[in-house]
Amino acid sequence: MNSRAPVVVLCFFMIVLLLTQQIQIQNLKTTLTEHDEAINRIFKGKIKVAKDNPVKPLGWYISASGVLTLQKLQVLSDKRKTVIIYNRVPKTGSTSVMALFYDLCKINKFRVLHLNVSKNSHVMHVADQGRFIRNITSWSKMQPAIFHGHLAYLDFEKYGAFNRPIYINVLRKPLDRLVSFYYFLRYGDDFRPHLHRRKMGDKITFDECVAKNLPDCRPEKIWLQIPFFCGHHTQCWIPGNEWALQQAKHNLFHKYLLVGVTEDLTGFINVLEATLPKLFKGATNRFLTFSKSHARKTKYKLPPSEATINAMQKSKIWKMENEFYEFALAIFQRIKESTLVKGKKLNDKTIGRKVMQQKFFYDKIRPKVGNPRRTF
Repeated sequence: MNSRAPVVVLCFFMIVLLLTQQIQIQNLKTTLTEHDEAINRIFKGKIKVAKDNPVKPLGWYISASGVLTLQKLQVLSDKRKTVIIYNRVPKTGSTSVMALFYDLCKINKFRVLHLNVSKNSHVMHVADQGRFIRNITSWSKMQPAIFHGHLAYLDFEKYGAFNRPIYINVLRKPLDRLVSFYYFLRYGDDFRPHLHRRKMGDKITFDECVAKNLPDCRPEKIWLQIPFFCGHHTQCWIPGNEWALQQAKHNLFHKYLLVGVTEDLTGFINVLEATLPKLFKGATNRFLTFSKSHARKTKYKLPPSEATINAMQKSKIWKMENEFYEFALAIFQRIKESTLVKGKKLNDKTIGRKVMQQKFFYDKIRPKVGNPRRTF
């Protein structure tokens, strides 16, 4: 009996751990279901006015106020305090976006800082997390600022940070992102054409790689966008982990101001300019006329065959990553539709979807003040 006791205790704790994880997953699913229902009610039903709370993600404004109120979101653009973190997912068009931000920073008077993590790691150890959070929240001389780097989401609230940054990001169709990354490692790009990549010389196509079941193209390699939004927890980086998917959705909805998609970078820039005009004024026009708007293109890339696509899409990991992408896309499209209207054109390209006009004003103010119809 004594020899079996440790085994029994271990089994007991494993069961408790699994049950706890299932409860957490169910709670996250319930929350996200409520959010989906709220979004549907917004675009079908009545609009309710929410109390001001300036540091909230766009998803909060949709669910709480019924419509994306541009004037309320512009409160977020207080340049004296604004700190944005763009924790860039590799091969999603982030170089193009950052080229624009570096161009705008001189004009709109903000700073841009690249976060360089040793050995290109996407996570920090706990001590560095604390140092980074203390640094980014107290470095007033560098504010307003955009910090960018290939880093997983970091929870500032967990460390008791009072001044939380604004998170933004961009996602890409999962298989497209992997194919782009596969050829990028082998052929480089036109951004730094002379840099030697670690897989250069390998002429195996992505189709051949999948057919031979080689490590660089297995479904596990798709698992990146979910952990980037899930965060630094170990479970976030376990391919196919259901808890990680639900946590990534939770963070995207609650913690990010805006998450765009590679397939519509112009729309992403449109909404950024509308919501944070002091930082991004003129961003849309510059992006569409900017010589670096497609700053990084892989030199050589073959589209995958139908057989390869079908094989990859059968995997559980692709299905989970695609579910996360579709979740983000639906939120982004609703935000864009409620923020922008069709605009003028430049060189046959739609450039400003114009911002929705203000649909509210203040009256019956006592004591009387000068301009109750003020636009923020």
